[in-house]
Amino acid sequence: MRKADIIRLFAGPIRNILEKFEQDFDRVYEIRLRIGAPLQIIYDGRDYFLKANGGGTFLPRNAYIVTSEDVCETMEYIGNYSLYAFEDELRQGFLTVQGGHRVGIAGQVIVEDGKVKGVSPITCVNVRLSHQILGCGDTLFPYLWDEGEFCHTLIISAPRCGKTTLLRDIVRQLSDGNERYPGMTVGVVDERSEIAGCYQGIPQNDVGIRTDVLDGCPKAEGMMMLIRSMSPQVVAVDEIGTAGDIKALESVLNCGCKILATIHGNTIDDVRKKPLLSSMVNAHIFERYVLLSNRMRAGTVQAVYDGRGTCLFERERFAC
Repeated sequence: MRKADIIRLFAGPIRNILEKFEQDFDRVYEIRLRIGAPLQIIYDGRDYFLKANGGGTFLPRNAYIVTSEDVCETMEYIGNYSLYAFEDELRQGFLTVQGGHRVGIAGQVIVEDGKVKGVSPITCVNVRLSHQILGCGDTLFPYLWDEGEFCHTLIISAPRCGKTTLLRDIVRQLSDGNERYPGMTVGVVDERSEIAGCYQGIPQNDVGIRTDVLDGCPKAEGMMMLIRSMSPQVVAVDEIGTAGDIKALESVLNCGCKILATIHGNTIDDVRKKPLLSSMVNAHIFERYVLLSNRMRAGTVQAVYDGRGTCLFERERFAC
């Protein structure tokens, strides 16, 4: 990730601040602009405000205050002066830019006939930087197999614990294969463009040579589309949870495909308490559970369990 490619997305005053920011830009995860509020940055998992000289501070009163002109100019750069071309994406509250970085927006929502037609004016912008860490799943990968078969796997993680980064690397390794594990055809439903980070339909992240991506597609519909058209051996999705997701997962199982998915939570019990997922957990559908935390830093693998709750691995290990 090149710093210059990121800061060119921002308005002049903010670009100047980011140019003066001397810390490792690979450890920047979010840059947030809110009109009338301090310029915010998430760096190495911690929340800071930025001063006009590029320094970080915990004190809002010392930070640069974002203006409406900053937000307007930033959106012009992000949309390459053609925001109207991104109306469909913006209607969903975000768009993906080159490099796989996701720009989320908030502001005055325009609703017609009960449906969101757009957001105008945009008053908040959150640039979430895509961080691909090739090989972050290396130590975990062998635990996801049993007698030469990839296991139905659920990654359980609280927000900001690296689940999407880990999911992406497992997809890549499944797709490419190696001398021990054969490559598999993987279908990815990338509803929010975070896994493959597609830009104009082309993955910006390395998701493997045998991977097919449905970008910006709702998970439930996407899983069914992949089954009907792409014959995947593994279907990968991020953040399951709705009734439609569960129904689609059941269809994936019935077709003989393997599941690789993530969900918000801290323990298997958290997942079991979710009404829509309890039946799948109690029926031991998932053959592997991976628990993540950010106790060491984002991507700490706490434990791996099989489908019946037997611990296969338990000690904090950095993955992402």
